[in-house]
Amino acid sequence: MKHRILPLIISVALFMENIDSTVIATSLPAIAEDLQTNPVSLKLAITSYLIALAIFIPASGWAADRFGARRVFRSAIAIFVLGSVACAFASSLLDFVLARSLQGMGGAMMTPIGRLLILRSVEKKELVGALAWLSVPALAGPLLGPPLGGFITTYFSWEWIFLINVPIGILGIVLARRFIPNITADNVRPLDRFGFVLSGLACFGLVFGFSVISLATVPVWIKFALLLIGTIAAASYIPYARRTADPLLDLNLFKVTSFRICVLGGWIFRISAGAAPFLLPLMFQIGFGLTPFQSGLLTFAGAIGALAMKFVAGPILRRLGFRFVLMANCLLGTAFLAVNGLFTPETSHTLIFVILLIGGFFRSLQFTSMGALSFADIDTERMSKATTISAVSQRISLSMGVAIAAVILEVSAAMHGGDMTAHDFMIAFFTVSAVASLSFFIFAGLPEHAGAEVSGKQPQGVSQR
Repeated sequence: MKHRILPLIISVALFMENIDSTVIATSLPAIAEDLQTNPVSLKLAITSYLIALAIFIPASGWAADRFGARRVFRSAIAIFVLGSVACAFASSLLDFVLARSLQGMGGAMMTPIGRLLILRSVEKKELVGALAWLSVPALAGPLLGPPLGGFITTYFSWEWIFLINVPIGILGIVLARRFIPNITADNVRPLDRFGFVLSGLACFGLVFGFSVISLATVPVWIKFALLLIGTIAAASYIPYARRTADPLLDLNLFKVTSFRICVLGGWIFRISAGAAPFLLPLMFQIGFGLTPFQSGLLTFAGAIGALAMKFVAGPILRRLGFRFVLMANCLLGTAFLAVNGLFTPETSHTLIFVILLIGGFFRSLQFTSMGALSFADIDTERMSKATTISAVSQRISLSMGVAIAAVILEVSAAMHGGDMTAHDFMIAFFTVSAVASLSFFIFAGLPEHAGAEVSGKQPQGVSQR
């Protein structure tokens, strides 16, 4: 019974977090109108959420061991719900950004602790079925988020995007109290507090500083201070981690070639994944005049393509190998993103849907390939540390994608001195695609038969016995 109820409770909480992270992009113009701000300025609401995830994910495992997984999981749901309510009642851009940061704090604890609870509570023979439940929110969230957010915004009010989390969250807290064991660890390692502060300041300073660099309402000295603090913290963390026995983020993992290349190459490629969900709804609604619901019905095509890819990733990697797939596919994925910049209000919605679907397929193939190869050469003892670095890197990269796309839009619009036009979005899509395609040169550094054990691809001239 536990192997069914426990994953169900956790997957519902994760579904709430995954849905919330995708619905907001579709509703940005409506939220901006109510908050009396520029829709592009709401990039801060997306980046602040991702930054909070990046900062607090590394401490989630320690918190679960120290205070009990059930207690921390319930607290994470409560914090997320509180942040959701604050989002719904925000009356200014600052209020909304702070509320999204609070949501991010709760969301940072949900996924890793949910996975930890299942690994520690479910028998090994039932583990595969239990873990399968955790993949449902990750697949369904991006699929349902855009049309759901668009429907609620068009026919009700954007506040309900966040308020629907309240009953779901309360139900999750009650069920967690009844069915989830409060597992703790016997020997809890001390939290690397100084490393936590340094890494947090680096994430916040660099990403948030870059996000506000084009905002005229933010004083220059604040922009400079944020970037300076982030740079100093990042530079200080490197020697600190090398001389610390158990650092929060173990940089020695970058000595593993496959892990280093996948994290660094993935960091550059994921800039496109952060930019696309931000740019598309704005282009469809501001540039093309579509409703949020119509916009959501188009943008969720990418999630359908990503879902379809799951069924063919294995055979593709067995046939072509990681190195070829990562090199060729990064160019295909970024090319289809660049094509988005050629859309016009007159472009057939069917054609747009098909292009977004194919683009989602290629981007998802890239993510799946990077995810599988990243940990191929990591030993079991360091798997937890590697997972943490990978998760933090992904969140920072996505937030940088949003920040870069927004800066390009703002600069382009400022150059012609008017409101955003389709031309501004074309420049943004082309630029982001060009930046993301640079990952090709990093993936080219992989050995010819990297990850052969994982992919199942046999080197030429070697027969399989």
